[in-house]
Amino acid sequence: MPHIGIIGAGTAGLHLGLLLRRQDIPVTLYSARSPRDLASSRLLATVAHHAPTLRRERDLGVHFWPVEEYGYTCHHHYVGGDRPLRFRGDFTAPSSAIDDRLYLPALAEAYENNGGELRVGHLEARDLAALADRHDLVVVAAGRSAFTELFPRRDAHSPFRAPQRRLCAGLYHGVHPAEPKGVTLSISPGNGELVEIPLFSRDGHVTALLFESIPGGEQDVLGDISYDEDPALFTRTVLGRLAAHHPDVFQRVDPGRFGLTGPLDLLQGGIVPTVRTDHARLPNGRYALAIGDAHTVVDPITGQGANSASHSAWVTGEEICEDLALDELFCRRVARRRADVVLGAARWTNLMIQPPPDHLLGLLAAMSQNPGAAGEFTDNFGHPDRQWRILATPERTRAFLARHGAGPGSPW
Repeated sequence: MPHIGIIGAGTAGLHLGLLLRRQDIPVTLYSARSPRDLASSRLLATVAHHAPTLRRERDLGVHFWPVEEYGYTCHHHYVGGDRPLRFRGDFTAPSSAIDDRLYLPALAEAYENNGGELRVGHLEARDLAALADRHDLVVVAAGRSAFTELFPRRDAHSPFRAPQRRLCAGLYHGVHPAEPKGVTLSISPGNGELVEIPLFSRDGHVTALLFESIPGGEQDVLGDISYDEDPALFTRTVLGRLAAHHPDVFQRVDPGRFGLTGPLDLLQGGIVPTVRTDHARLPNGRYALAIGDAHTVVDPITGQGANSASHSAWVTGEEICEDLALDELFCRRVARRRADVVLGAARWTNLMIQPPPDHLLGLLAAMSQNPGAAGEFTDNFGHPDRQWRILATPERTRAFLARHGAGPGSPW
């Protein structure tokens, strides 16, 4: 029976650990922070889990937040400009958003209850030799660990050297949910985007507002303004940017109640989208495999990070259970099996944070007139491999719309 070491206790590490423990495979999970520390920490992310990830959670026995109460069923779209577009796309099965400060500690507890070992503490690069000798396979699932550099950047899939959006993510009271309950994806051309998410947190059902601001645009101030220094100014500034650029969300705000749910419920910064190599040979001849953020970091604009990580973990766990040896051939099998989903998510996300090509603009316009196309596009948030097959080229987008009956008279 192989012994697996997993570095990182995020979605990827925990999903893999839980899956392996179901097969009684010995696992040690290494985390820089304890579940208790995570539960009381600053906001980690605004994470949506789509239907395929929720199915994996059910299979793992950790679907603690049933979609009937905690889920949502659609995306509402707004595209600003002289002639704004508004349309809705429905899922075939719900998604949900749970604060990671609730989600990850609950999964860590389930992992330990299933016999998994959890070690808390910082690992350094000098610990690699001991880890390699202790485990038949080292899985690196933490994007900011000392071992990320084992996996060189893949330039062909990593076109950016700096963040393309400045992020301001916070949890708020005082925003009435959209009807039907769903995420709102709002685009302000030249300024950036807003992703509004109905999310369950330590304060119950709240609203996550993720501002994705183009550097130098009118939203950009949200990346710098300090809530701690002047909460009232921060709140006024957020309201002002909502009113100016995202009117469909602003009209659901109750100004008298609007505000952050707490000073720790805010995260500002930026992400450099990066894809790294899949595996590395260790000095003793064993292998390290990258999953989750150690393998692929994406901008959160399309909500793919945790879902891609879960998919990668599931593929890895299945291959560990089925393969004869945890060697280079094993690592290559994992890489091939997950590539369409994981790289599809990266390519699609990278497309969305660049100046929009004509075929993407045409698709948005056509979907505002075609509910079938809007529905399939929305459902594909759970299937980034399918989404990329639609968006990769103008010819593919045109064929997708033709399948939905978008003829010559359509906006496309």
